[in-house]
Amino acid sequence: MEEFILFILTFLLIFLVYQLIFIRPLKKPASKRKGKEKKELLEIRYLKNRYPLDFDKISYPQLLQICAITSSLDMSIAVTIVTKISSFIWEIVVGFVVVCIMIVVSYHIVYLFYKKKGMIKHGKHK
Repeated sequence: MEEFILFILTFLLIFLVYQLIFIRPLKKPASKRKGKEKKELLEIRYLKNRYPLDFDKISYPQLLQICAITSSLDMSIAVTIVTKISSFIWEIVVGFVVVCIMIVVSYHIVYLFYKKKGMIKHGKHK
């Protein structure tokens, strides 16, 4: 039960911080943002480089929310797993490996979600 509470609290804390620091500023129109250059999340850049998604069809605010939920979930799972390990060095190593695997798997699931909705570029199906 402690692990579940830790997972939920970690998820909520990370999601809240993610919303305040990353998502909220990116939802503002570019004309109202400080520094008019186009900013985007690293997760969105990963999706653009890795998968043939048609970002003209995808709702940007929805994508931001999906990225926030996905990243928060990945980090919460990693924290929950790492708390089971007693050695600090192994915590770092296992945490790094788990986070890398979780990012690849979870954003592939995001791609499959958008692929099922038909939001991929034509002629570039994987």
